[in-house]
Amino acid sequence: MSVAVDDELWSAVGDPTRRRMLDLLLIDGGGTATTLSEQLPVTRQAVAKHLGVLDRAGLVQVTPSGRERLYEVDEAQLARAVAQLSSVGATWDARLRRIKRIAETIQRRQQS
Repeated sequence: MSVAVDDELWSAVGDPTRRRMLDLLLIDGGGTATTLSEQLPVTRQAVAKHLGVLDRAGLVQVTPSGRERLYEVDEAQLARAVAQLSSVGATWDARLRRIKRIAETIQRRQQS
């Protein structure tokens, strides 16, 4: 199975703070920049910027909630990220198997 890799998506999940935010949103069923900033070692403004990146990548859905915005993980987009990771992992597994076979062939030739 070959899945096209979305660089914007991987850039978004490549940051440890954003991955932690996704974890918190999944655990809590959603949250605001304020509630997330209370659980993270970054300012509310930094959280808001990170949420903007996650929103542009489609990883969160945003709903206005009074003066704040409620963020929830878009599970379909997260599943897409998981599929991409699985595809990339399978590709690298195949490459590493080929490299191992080549190395074993070279080693056998050197021992002969």
